[in-house]
Amino acid sequence: MADRMTTLGVVGVVDAVVGRLRERILSGDIRSGAPVTEAFVSEACGVARPSAKAAIEQLVASGLLARRAHRTARVVGIDADMVRDVYRTRIRLESAALRELAARGEVPADALVANAEIAALGEGADPASVDPDLRFHTALIDALRSERTGRMYRSLLDEVRLCMAQVQGRRLLDAAAIATQHAEILVAVSAGDADRAARLLHEHLTSAESRLVSALDR
Repeated sequence: MADRMTTLGVVGVVDAVVGRLRERILSGDIRSGAPVTEAFVSEACGVARPSAKAAIEQLVASGLLARRAHRTARVVGIDADMVRDVYRTRIRLESAALRELAARGEVPADALVANAEIAALGEGADPASVDPDLRFHTALIDALRSERTGRMYRSLLDEVRLCMAQVQGRRLLDAAAIATQHAEILVAVSAGDADRAARLLHEHLTSAESRLVSALDR
C-alpha cells in the first residue's frame, strides 16, 4: 500500500510539472527552440531529477518538446510545414465530425457556450479568444461520443494550442469574425447541410492557417 501511495504521489508531482511547463511554453515564456533540460526543470519547478525527466518525456510525447536520440529536448519549432500539417489534420477530423452532427441536426451545447464567450470579446484580435475557440472545436469532436476519436483529437491539442496562441498572439484574427464564422457553421449543422458546414469549416481553418504561415514567412 505504501509503495502504491508513493507512486500516486510521484504521478501527481509529474502532472503538476507538466502543467506548469505546458503553460510556460504555450504563453511563449519558454520560447520556440529553447532547450529544456532535467536540471532546468528540476530547479525551475523544485522537483527531483526523476520527476523532471518524466515530465519532459510526457511533453515530448504530446509534441510540445522534440528530442533527437541522446540530445537535449527543445521546445518544438513552429514553421510553415508544421502549421499546414496541424491545420489540415484538424480539417480532416473536424469535417468528419460536422458531417455526422449535420446528419442528425445536432448542435453541441458546449460549442454554443464557447462561441458566446468569443462573441462577448467584441471586435478586434484578442488572445483571450484562444481558450474558448479551442473549446468550440473540441466540442464538435466530443459530440460524437467516441472515446477513440476524442483521444485521437486530444493527441493533437497541444500543437493546435501552440499554433492558435501564435495566431492570436500576433493578433491576426478578429474575435467577432471568429464568432460569426463559428455561428454560420452551427447554423449549417442545425439545418442538416453537411456539405456547407464542412466547406465553412475549411474556409475558417485555412484562413487562420494562411495568415499564420504568411506571418512566419515574414
